[in-house]
Parts: sequence; C-alpha cells; structure tokens
Amino acid sequence: MAISLRLNDEETQLIKTYARLNGLSVSEFMRQAALKHIEDEYDLSLYNEAIKAYNAHPESLSLDEVEKELGLK
Repeated sequence: MAISLRLNDEETQLIKTYARLNGLSVSEFMRQAALKHIEDEYDLSLYNEAIKAYNAHPESLSLDEVEKELGLK
C-alpha cells in the first residue's frame, strides 16, 4: 500500500538526509518511525494501566518473593 505525505522542502531534505546517514531508504525510515511511535504510545498506555492498577491495590513483592511464587527458587 502506498501512503502519501505532504512535507515542505526543509522537512523533506531533513528526512532524506537522516535516512541516508542511517543507511535507510526514506520509505523504510518513515515505516520504522511510524511503527516506533505507535509502539511507544502502546507502551505508555500499558504503563498507565499498570500504575492505575497498582494505585488501586498497592502491593509489591521482592524479587525473592516473586521467584518463590513462580517456583523458581
């Protein structure tokens, strides 16, 4: 699938230069950048959910307790 993107000349040159310096095509750079942005937002969403759950039931376990609970020790 092709996606078009409108950029001014300065933005276009910046992206082309960055991609070239990192050994990427512009398409590959844009693909990676978009997917990384989505992944970062998803990670932040999971973090916020975890904090909310922890704040609702603030219980923490030591590494030893977790290992024992999982049968690793």
